Amino acid sequence: MPNCPKCNKPVYFAERKTSLGKDWHSACFRCEKCNKTLTPGSHAEHDGKPYCNLPCYSALFGPGGFGRGGSESYVYK
Repeated sequence: MPNCPKCNKPVYFAERKTSLGKDWHSACFRCEKCNKTLTPGSHAEHDGKPYCNLPCYSALFGPGGFGRGGSESYVYK
């Protein structure tokens, strides 16, 4: 029986969510930044950790963060 990557406790078949090549408890499969509960297939991953697609992943790892583009992508000095 596999262990949950978040809490390191056994994950039973009835309670598992499989994502990122691992089995998670439903309560443990949360965004690393905002702690929102995620669903398999509707999230982003960075260094093996799950994040919300928007805005958390984009803000942390996207080009300039979420909502940046056009004139907002240039830094005026």
